[in-house]
Amino acid sequence: MWAKRMMWIAWPAFLVAGLLEVLVFGLVDPQDLHWFGHPLALSRQGVYTLAFFAFWALTMVSSGLTTLLSMSPFEVNRCPVPSSERPSDCVRKGDGCC
Repeated sequence: MWAKRMMWIAWPAFLVAGLLEVLVFGLVDPQDLHWFGHPLALSRQGVYTLAFFAFWALTMVSSGLTTLLSMSPFEVNRCPVPSSERPSDCVRKGDGCC
């Protein structure tokens, strides 16, 4: 299930990062960019690459938070260990406890 969720996060983020890359660098020339008043010491392709991965990382964080917030309380609160092997601090209501 986690692999499927990771694809729910990574694939849309990849597509949005590509779209952002096209939109941003359709308007901005990477050779005109400055970092703290100094021109970037990267080629155009280097700037394109770093920007794409930055866009991808930011959109993955956004998609990841959306996926996290969409989890049901059951998914968040369930204990993955069988009840006979659980430590004492992993007891949930309805598990036959008190």
